[in-house]
Amino acid sequence: MDRNSVDWSGPMPAVTTPFDAQGQVDRAGFRANIARLLDEGATGIVACGCTGEFWSLSLAERKALYADAVAGAAGRGTVIVGTGCVGAADTIELAQAAKAAGADGILVLPPYFVKLTDDEIHAHYAAVSAASPLPIVVYNIPGNAVNAISPALASRLAELEKVVAIKESSGDWNNFYATLLAVKDRIRVFCGPSSVFGVPAIHAGADGTVDCFPNVWRGTLDLWYAARDPARLSEAEALQATARKLTDLFVTGGRTLYPATKAAMDHLGFPGGGTPRMPLQKLTGEPLEGLKRGLAELGVR
Repeated sequence: MDRNSVDWSGPMPAVTTPFDAQGQVDRAGFRANIARLLDEGATGIVACGCTGEFWSLSLAERKALYADAVAGAAGRGTVIVGTGCVGAADTIELAQAAKAAGADGILVLPPYFVKLTDDEIHAHYAAVSAASPLPIVVYNIPGNAVNAISPALASRLAELEKVVAIKESSGDWNNFYATLLAVKDRIRVFCGPSSVFGVPAIHAGADGTVDCFPNVWRGTLDLWYAARDPARLSEAEALQATARKLTDLFVTGGRTLYPATKAAMDHLGFPGGGTPRMPLQKLTGEPLEGLKRGLAELGVR
């Protein structure tokens, strides 16, 4: 397999996993959010990733959400689901469940918490690649996973049989661009923080974007289409500027990204928000009120 084995491209939002006040998965809200995003221009979705609070889900919950993701998409877009675990055996078990549910591919981050060498990370992906029934999107998010995928390591991983893409979410333009240059002829490259530098990433040749902000603001979907149209360059730049401000809003003033995303969804009346799972806390008080003011100032309604 390689980049030509799949046709994945365009804006594919990383979707939230909504929980009710008792901490149970709101499966109907999850499916409704996916349908809304596809209606608004998404070419697919990524479920059970970092935005989806995968680390708080049991294996059984993740497997159930794979089926809900496929049902929510209803054949209208690509469905990629996160199967990353610390161990290869659990990652493979979830990959098999994803295949049974009808997903198109799996998102696999490196083993997390324990610091690994590049050879150890490669060995993990090699084991998953050998047993996975689905193509793999490598997930570089060192801020969460501890272990980083450098451009050199990405190049090695691109040679594994089932690896067809990478989601580069380091937030470091130099790492993103060097990775793009190293692997774009062999695997597809998706820009994670498109709210930060999506337009230059698209102009450099990114195959698509995977970001949490489409859950809140359609502009981060429109950004993909505007950036690819020479006649809409000024519009693309304006969307990028707003997206950058939105990013800053969600991670300042006592706010962190995922609770702020859910709070904004609830405030705007979108399905798929709800209560984050502990240790994350629902926004209240001034952090919530400041979020609402910021959204209004940015014209996000």
